[in-house]
Amino acid sequence: MAKGGSKSAAKAKRDAANKLLADNRMARHQYEILETLETGVELLGTEVKSIRAGQVNLRDGFCLIRNGEMQLHNVHISPHSHAGRYFNHDPLRVRKLLAHRREIDKLRGALDQKGLTLIPLNVHLKGSWIKLTIGLGKGRKLHDKRQEERRKQDVKETRAAIARL
Repeated sequence: MAKGGSKSAAKAKRDAANKLLADNRMARHQYEILETLETGVELLGTEVKSIRAGQVNLRDGFCLIRNGEMQLHNVHISPHSHAGRYFNHDPLRVRKLLAHRREIDKLRGALDQKGLTLIPLNVHLKGSWIKLTIGLGKGRKLHDKRQEERRKQDVKETRAAIARL
């Protein structure tokens, strides 16, 4: 019995170490995500505290590649509540994303195609590190969004019908 308890404790510890802090659900609706990449983010101390408290908004965010570096733009991280004005951070500052040169070059090649963009999908903990998952997405037109909603509704109805049997 002690073994079973330790397994569940280990699983709980692992789940706590891989916790989702913020999610950009709107991105998957507005874009068709072709590829994802997990990156690190260069943060200040007060930004880390705010993100761990869940005070981050990814909705309007986007990523650019400038001078061989990936940058995160327009992501709002609220100022930390227990820090003074002088020591706090600017909520909308441009943040550097940390990725390997190979990955950045691969994404730059994909971005040269018309209509593709980099969107932040979620912020999560990986161990003690804060990681950002970005997606290479192609914008959906209104009719594509409607078609995707119909497809999801059909799948949902099919599952419900199978569950009734």
